[in-house]
Formats: sequence, C-alpha cells, structure tokens
Amino acid sequence: MIAAQATAKYVRTSAQKAGLVLDLIRGSEVNQALATLRFSRKKIARDIEKVLRSAIANAQQKPGFSGDVERLYVTACYAGQGPSQKRVRPAPMGRAFRVVKRTAHLTVAVAERPVKAGAAVAPKAGAKAGAKAAKSPTPAAGKGAAAPKARKATKAGGAAAAQE
Repeated sequence: MIAAQATAKYVRTSAQKAGLVLDLIRGSEVNQALATLRFSRKKIARDIEKVLRSAIANAQQKPGFSGDVERLYVTACYAGQGPSQKRVRPAPMGRAFRVVKRTAHLTVAVAERPVKAGAAVAPKAGAKAGAKAAKSPTPAAGKGAAAPKARKATKAGGAAAAQE
C-alpha cells in the first residue's frame, strides 16, 4: 500500500476555518474529494485542492505505485495552527484593539486502497436486499401516522375538560 502526504505551510487563514472544509473530504476517494473542493464556496478550498493535488503527485512518484489514481483515497487531512501576526487597530477614545492575523499549516495524506477480489459480489447481494426492504410497507409507518391524530383528540378532550 502506497501512502504519501503534502503540506502547505503559513496559509493565511485560521485552522478552524480550514478544518471545516477538510472535514468534507476526509476518507473520500481523491476524485470525489477534488470535485467537492472544486464546488465548495469556501475560499480555503482552493488552497486545500492544491495540497491534495500535490499529495496525489507525491503518491504517483513513489516506487511501487500501481498507476491507478482511482484507487487513492484521503486517509488523513488536518489543519494545524501556524504563527499569528498581531496588529493594532485604532479604536474610539484613544484606545487600540488587537487584530490577530492567523495562519495555518494544511496537511493532506493519501493512500492506495488494496484490491479485494470478492468485493464485486458482496454489494450486489446487499443492494437487492435493501431494495426489497424499501418496497415492502412496514406496519410501523401506519402506527406513526395514527399517533398524531390520537394526540390531537387528547388535546381537544383536555381543553374541553378544562372549560367545564
């Protein structure tokens, strides 16, 4: 199994903001992760996309790589806090407010999924069983629909009893 990582240091954002986007791609296939980052509306997604592409390129350069990028997935991605620049902003009445300009270190690690021979048969059997369960009506659905009516009757009866 081939594993590789890439890091971008001193990216001008907070680690918390970067972590929100990194949570979206953790554990997903690299092509799915790239699509998620491409259509994310967060500005930091562009920087994370660059780091992910770099990690993919690092994996391709490793000896023993199968050459199939489709088998790569994001094993770990995290944002560590970098150094903060402290600035001063004038405030009313001669005071000064501190502005903290945060930076982050972005790290993305990818690895190759092992090929399983029996994996193609198992999902088909599970999909058929899931389809049968979805088609058959369950008696719980009927009970759930009747329960709110009974509550309404109880509330109306309770209000009528209170008026007497």
